[in-house]
Amino acid sequence: MSTRTLGLPEAVWNYLVDVTVHEPAVLSELRRETAELPNGGMQIAPEEGRLLSFLIELTGAVRYLEVGVFTGYSSTCAALALPAHGRVVACDQSDEWTSIARRYWQRAGVADKIELRLGPALTTLSALVAEGANGSFDFAFVDADKENAEAYYEYALGLLRPGGVFAFDNALWSGSVADPADQRESTRAVRALNARVCSDPRVSATLIPVGDGLLVARKR
Repeated sequence: MSTRTLGLPEAVWNYLVDVTVHEPAVLSELRRETAELPNGGMQIAPEEGRLLSFLIELTGAVRYLEVGVFTGYSSTCAALALPAHGRVVACDQSDEWTSIARRYWQRAGVADKIELRLGPALTTLSALVAEGANGSFDFAFVDADKENAEAYYEYALGLLRPGGVFAFDNALWSGSVADPADQRESTRAVRALNARVCSDPRVSATLIPVGDGLLVARKR
């Protein structure tokens, strides 16, 4: 996990953020509040939030699915980038963390764009499929437990329309994916997903070294 892009010197990272991010005050405040929390390192980097916003705008996304909300930075970025009629389905199981997200959604003026579904993500994703949502999303962002990464990918791929985009956070896992000695279940799960997605004929994919690594795939 990393709240800034891995390996960048401090001065270069500051330049990158200063020149490219241009986040509204509400997002800056959310980052500062989250940084004070015990699990604040789960926050995505601001430059990654900017990239997500850019990709949403680039693809003309209207329906955005998020698995793993935490305190709401990425979902707020997404909702702000979506058009006025855009909608976010946000999945998380923590009422504690998402209470912060809900507060900032209100402050950012995007609460009416966001449907929060609380509960285990696999249960929520299964319910979306049962509701007939397959093929209805334009963009899916996953930033949740790594052990279920491949299951999240398969659900997301089904829920995305052809041409839709899948993005998976922590694809470099603080560099652990490149350390053969690291055989933690979470690390092996991230390695397995990276290999699977980048060789999957159903998508075209790349891994962008922004934040803690962003695996991005476009459904064919």
